[in-house]
Amino acid sequence: MRSVRAARARAQRRMQSQPREHLYKLLVIGDLGVGKTSIIKRYVHQNFSSHYRATIGVDFALKVLQWDPETVVRLQLWDIAGQERFGNMTRVYYREAVGAFIVFDVTRPATFEAVTKWKSDLDSKLTLPNGKPVSAVLLANKCDQSKDVLLNNGLKMDQFCKENGFVGWFETSAKENINIDEASRCLVKHILANESDLTQSVEADIVKPHLPSSKISSCSSCSKS
Repeated sequence: MRSVRAARARAQRRMQSQPREHLYKLLVIGDLGVGKTSIIKRYVHQNFSSHYRATIGVDFALKVLQWDPETVVRLQLWDIAGQERFGNMTRVYYREAVGAFIVFDVTRPATFEAVTKWKSDLDSKLTLPNGKPVSAVLLANKCDQSKDVLLNNGLKMDQFCKENGFVGWFETSAKENINIDEASRCLVKHILANESDLTQSVEADIVKPHLPSSKISSCSSCSKS
């Protein structure tokens, strides 16, 4: 019996010492030429080029984060071409994603005007299992080239994000490597929180048949969406 207990204890210690791993699909969407590919290349490969060709269809990249000593997060970044805007194929591209970056170019106001359309398209085609929208972070890219009037008023941007369901926004520059890591950590933090909420909701809905009936109460979380 002692040897069996010892073996179980060793197995449990090995399981506890192994890091928890998460794999998340993230979308990077926005109008053509706003810098989506440049942001991904900077984030994943730590390099920048001003001569990227326009993405055709969709491209992929993988980023591995040591989130904390016990947690590894693998991010599958889907670079959705700007010319795919609001087409039928986007539903296929969006499938199973749990978060998104929506990018606009601060030097081109029309790309900011398109942000609400991208967000609306995202929300109409993709939701979490509980029916809520996926977390989305807004990236005001190419901030090294211009100071957009809108960005000078952070309160306006905060209000815009609140009204349109963004969990946050960042001025970014792929060229100068500004705020890209910070924006990613913000998005992953919200994804992990959503996952925790979903797990707790599922656990709350499970009836434990071995519990005395007097200890089983109605589950208020069943009605939450």
